[in-house]
Amino acid sequence: MGRQQQRLSALQVSKLTKPGLYGDGGGLTLQITQGGVKSWLFRFMMAGKAYGMGLGPTHTVSLAEARQKALAARKLIIDGINPLAAKKQDKITAALATARMMTFDQCAEAYVAAHKAGWKNAKHANQWTNTLSTYASPTIGHLPVAEIDTGLVVKCLTTIWETKTETASRLRGRIESILGWATTSGYRTGENPARWKGHLDNLLATISKASRTKHHPSLPWQRMNELITVLRTRDGASARAIEFTILTACRSGEVRGAKWSEFDIEKKVWTIPAERMKAGREHEVPLSEAVLALLKSLPESSDFVFPGTKGQPLSDMSLTAVIRRLNDKDKPNWIDANGDGITVHGFRSSFRMWAAEATNYPREVAEHALAHQLPDAVERAYQRGSQFTKRASLMADWAAHCNKIKKVQM
Repeated sequence: MGRQQQRLSALQVSKLTKPGLYGDGGGLTLQITQGGVKSWLFRFMMAGKAYGMGLGPTHTVSLAEARQKALAARKLIIDGINPLAAKKQDKITAALATARMMTFDQCAEAYVAAHKAGWKNAKHANQWTNTLSTYASPTIGHLPVAEIDTGLVVKCLTTIWETKTETASRLRGRIESILGWATTSGYRTGENPARWKGHLDNLLATISKASRTKHHPSLPWQRMNELITVLRTRDGASARAIEFTILTACRSGEVRGAKWSEFDIEKKVWTIPAERMKAGREHEVPLSEAVLALLKSLPESSDFVFPGTKGQPLSDMSLTAVIRRLNDKDKPNWIDANGDGITVHGFRSSFRMWAAEATNYPREVAEHALAHQLPDAVERAYQRGSQFTKRASLMADWAAHCNKIKKVQM
């Protein structure tokens, strides 16, 4: 039987050139294609169905090695296992073993690269990268993504869960997204150890969104004219930028990036392009006479209305520094209702409180002035206009309030 199964010799295999099938016995067959390519084929029957499984080319797999592969396949058949199915499973196992070498940092980089085109600005991608590199990478960044478990995720989160809850919450969500991507991509299997509901919520304290939200300290609107009076005694682009920020109720980033080309002085409007707006939509700001006067007092020495160094916009810290210098170290003058030092972003809150408490303008007009999206979807559907005319009147009244001359204790 053994001799009948070994019909071919190594010499025959090397000399045969005619296309066709040459049996060695026991299902092992030498296959020669029309193009002269030689390879090994194992042919077998299972459950009444014929199969053929490639064992490799003759220049790589010798006759002896092919016989060993055929023998192993026949043993599988005896055990009721289809050799083709076993071969496929071996490939899957090998692929998973390779996948386990994919680290968390590599998966994070791939995830960001795959999704950043859908994010509205580069800052969002940077926030992802910075959060992960600061709080996740030191613990799990170098580890195979397949080995990351609940204990490791909790280890990343516990150090900042109560002290930096908002950051920790975002970190957890980002880790969950990356591990989910890794699972879908075939780099890991099983449940996501970073999921919250029914999992991490059993291990970490649930801190309400309200309790972890920290609002920007804002100066009471009744004192805004005092601050404007003091700001006008200070020289420099930063002080002018803060005054402009207050009078327009815009975000400091929108003001610092303002360019002369965005202003139509004749029509009294500043058009902020969508790419510089938080909501990603173009925003028209009506310019009060006070704002126009401020603009006319500024030199047009740069593309930017408030230029910093080397032709770049002012930095955020340059505006913060002005506020800090206004305060006496021992007895600060510019504080919010809780005694905290005010911030530039808090001036928007001051404006909003003034509009609510000291005017009769509709809520949606003030919200449009702040470039906020109305919270109710139905209301947004009907309020498609920008309320520009009413906003122009609102901003003129706000400027009049801010421009009231008041004696200030310096």
